[in-house]
Formats: sequence, C-alpha cells, structure tokens
Amino acid sequence: MAFLEVSNVTKGYEGHLAIKDLNFSIPKGSIYGLLGPNGAGKTTLIRIINQITAADTGEVMFDGEKLNPSHIARIGYLPEERGLYKKMKVLEQIVYFGRLKNLSKKEAQKRALHWLEKFDLLDWKYKKIEELSKGMAQKVQFILTVLHEPELIILDEPFSGFDPVNTELIKDEIQHLRDNGATIIFSTHRMESVEEICDYVGMINLSQKVLEGSISDVRNSFKENEYEVFYRGDLNGLSFEAKEIAREERLELNRAVFVIDPERAKSLIKELNDKVDIASFSEQLPSIKDIFIKKVEEGNNG
Repeated sequence: MAFLEVSNVTKGYEGHLAIKDLNFSIPKGSIYGLLGPNGAGKTTLIRIINQITAADTGEVMFDGEKLNPSHIARIGYLPEERGLYKKMKVLEQIVYFGRLKNLSKKEAQKRALHWLEKFDLLDWKYKKIEELSKGMAQKVQFILTVLHEPELIILDEPFSGFDPVNTELIKDEIQHLRDNGATIIFSTHRMESVEEICDYVGMINLSQKVLEGSISDVRNSFKENEYEVFYRGDLNGLSFEAKEIAREERLELNRAVFVIDPERAKSLIKELNDKVDIASFSEQLPSIKDIFIKKVEEGNNG
C-alpha cells in the first residue's frame, strides 16, 4: 500500500521545467531513497510534498487523501540547509519547535529529554546552539524533525556533518523509526547509504523519473550476468573465458570474473570444481552507485 502517491506532477519556474510528469509510489512503512544529480528536481518535489510550493499540474495523495494543509503536522522535514536559532538554548529550542507541531509544553519537554539522553546531549541542554559542535547541532536538528512522531519523515542529506560513529547512530534511528511505522523519504548523494538502509529507490534525472523499484529489483534489472569466483589453483585449460583475473593477497586466493548466460552457471561450477579449489562463487550485481552513474550518463548523452 502506498502512503504517498505522486501522480503526473509537473512544476516550472520562469520558463524552466523543474519536474515533468513525475509519478512515484512510496510504500507505507518503508525507507525510500530519492536520488538524482544536482538540479534534477528532487528539491522541487520535496517542496511540493511539504507544501512550500504547489505543483502546476498533477496530484499528490497522502495516506489516501489529497495532500492538504492538515497533513503538515504529520510530516517531519530535515532540510539540507539546516536552520537553528543559534542564540537559543538546546532544550528551549526543541520545546519551541515541539509546540509549533501542536505538542503541549509538558509533552514536548518530556520527549526532548528522552531524545537528548538517547543522543548523549543531556549535559548540553542549557547550552546555546552556537556553543555546540557541528555534529551536536545536527543531532538537535534531527530531534526537531522527529519529535512530534511524524508519519512521513523527509530527510535531505541527513548524514551531513556527522562522523562515522554518529552516522551509524542516525542510521539506526532511521531504521528504528521505519520499524515503528514511519514512512521515510531519504534524499542523498551517498549511494552506499542507500544500499544499506533503503527498501525502495526512485531516481530523477533531467526533471523526469528514470527508475523506481525495490533495491533488489533495481539491481537485478541492471545485472550483466557476471559471476565472481575466488579459488586456489590454476585455470589453464578451462573452456570458459575469464574476464578478469587477479590475486587477493590478504586471503591468499585468486579471483576471476566470468560473463556467461545464467543457464551455463552450473556447467561453469562443475568445470571449476574439476580444476581448482573453489572458495566462493557468486553472481555480481551492480551497485546503486554504478546504476546511478549509468542513468545520469545515458541522460546526458541522450
């Protein structure tokens, strides 16, 4: 079931078409990676969902209803350009934003303290934002986004400013929010993060959608029938041609890649077994990064 349905949405600015006839279906309770190069139209789509701007044509359905102002309270938005009041104290700021999202002062403070403890920021609750490190400030921004327990969370480059430890912390929280029922739109240029945490992916290039689907389906649709084998021994006399042969010194293994029809995979394994000691044999699927680059290049050359 789709929680957010984007149908035939188009938006232009002074002769420039930012997005054209976009159709996206974002399943309820999923993490959906929204990808695209700079200027592709991602930010315009996010602004339409947040009702910062309106589409020229098309429709957005939010949990079965046509998108309307009442849905704003059910959305949490972490923009790429962060915006905190630097002179305000941490706890004061979180409570203030919670009140803007219709939480009582008591409830906002209770939730704020819970998140500050979770992010190891309790000792900083009476400090001004300008006294925090960049990473600490980013944590506060994340708390503001999720404090009111939104059903739809839009995260634009959520790992910006975080070191590896805190990146993992935020990843865990994003997945936890998904597991608790939130639907999450995850916009980023960090392709490795998309593969790690996203359930689905959609990509915009040159204002139009160029792909959409589950991570596994998208990767499978771009596979090139490559099979990788790590082995000990000598491949001389093998009837199958190896595309690439290299040495994995750390594992003291040889590596070869074969490009063959999947129906011939069993024959390859049988012949390899007769000649070498196989440590592993696996089909190679392209990464989301590889697919992203391929689709952008296709668009630029088309």
